[in-house]
Amino acid sequence: MKRSKVIEVLTDGSVGSKVVVKGWVRAFRSNRFIQLNDGSTIKNIQAVVDFENFDEALLKRITTGSAIAVTGELVESQGAGQAVEIQVEGIEILGDANPDEVQRTVMQPKRHSLEFLREQAHLRFRTNTFGAVFRIRHAVAYAIHKFFNDRGFYYLHTPIVTGSDAEGAGEMFRVTTLDPINPPLNEDGSVNYKEDFFGKPVNLTVSGQLEAELGALALGQVYTFGPTFRAENSNTSRHLAEFWMIEPEVAFNDLKDNMDLTESFLKYIVDYVLENCKDDLAFLNEREANEQKTKPQNERNEMSLIERLEFVSKNDFKRLTYTEAIDLLLQSKPYKKGQFKFDVKWGIDLQSEHERYLVEKEFNCPVILTDYPAEIKAFYMRQNDDGKTVAAMDVLFPGIGEIVGGSQREERFDVLKEKCKAFDIHEEEIWWYLETRKFGTVPHAGFGLGFERMIMFVTGMTNIRDVIPFPRTPQNAEF
Repeated sequence: MKRSKVIEVLTDGSVGSKVVVKGWVRAFRSNRFIQLNDGSTIKNIQAVVDFENFDEALLKRITTGSAIAVTGELVESQGAGQAVEIQVEGIEILGDANPDEVQRTVMQPKRHSLEFLREQAHLRFRTNTFGAVFRIRHAVAYAIHKFFNDRGFYYLHTPIVTGSDAEGAGEMFRVTTLDPINPPLNEDGSVNYKEDFFGKPVNLTVSGQLEAELGALALGQVYTFGPTFRAENSNTSRHLAEFWMIEPEVAFNDLKDNMDLTESFLKYIVDYVLENCKDDLAFLNEREANEQKTKPQNERNEMSLIERLEFVSKNDFKRLTYTEAIDLLLQSKPYKKGQFKFDVKWGIDLQSEHERYLVEKEFNCPVILTDYPAEIKAFYMRQNDDGKTVAAMDVLFPGIGEIVGGSQREERFDVLKEKCKAFDIHEEEIWWYLETRKFGTVPHAGFGLGFERMIMFVTGMTNIRDVIPFPRTPQNAEF
């Protein structure tokens, strides 16, 4: 008989039908009630065993974490929470789980700290929390591809190994095949990279944007969705050394077009999760609510997880300039009462507390800030006519602050050359990028969404390490 998934049985199973379900035991109570889960849903299927019909030695092998196959008839459930359960007629042990070993792992049926779960990242998928997180992560990835595909974008695979630094930050991982102890040297004692695999210094990419621009200037509209890397020695709850980025680029778009695309994109993702991840969202919503009860009143979220998602879905995004935002912050009660931790003045990079004030207090809706000071933004952003600002944009969400950054790109060859000089970027390193401004240059724009930041928002998880399967952080590459 063909195996049925738990989600299929719970959703479409009819009383009286015969099924085979395979999964992992979450609990086995009174040698009678097995809670079985196969990862297809956060919900378990209950399998009821008449223990007198089975060998005692077999039943002893049914422990938390063991993998089994059960065959039986679907009957109307006597318990709450599900319409049907399995009256077991046959049991096969597929994989044993030693109860003593289970006691030292995350599979032990009790509440564990997230830090403990990170230490056992190879097993944490089996918990309700991480099962929900990674099913939602899949759903968001699918929604992203569907959004762009349905709108005629082309998925572009940009290089992971690169000779350029898109952000100009210099915090990159070097890729080399040279002997780390005795590398070939030049006469001046420097490393001779001409003998390296690529014949020059290369790194893991921090962004696929520059290459995506090349694709957009021929294909019209493209997007990247791939891993990016940053060698930033930061152990905060918002930073990873390896993370995923989504970066669309669109020819002939200006800053307004870019904002329109970003708003519809983010709303599409949120709507998709609200519609297709209801059980997992309900679990994570309740989990967060229980955690909030343990916090002081002034540290609790004003909105629940689902309320924050609906907040994004149902509200138009407020658009204003960086300069307008600074003026509002300077006039705000928190600033006048000295309640902001960080100072407010024109030219600063806004902190999360400033961004959240604008979203959650001033406007009560998502916010898009535009036209930032040129000095705090990247070299490729289009210079505005005022000579002080660039056509940049940041999208601000409740509870998280900035979630998307983007801009209209500088399409003018002479201006871009001058910006390279101002940012101390050598033309020979990005000659190919500059060349695109010589042959049919056009206005174009794009943005970047940190995938893990988005997953944090839609799951309510507060540490970025908990929304990627195997986090890479300083001193941590265990799995």
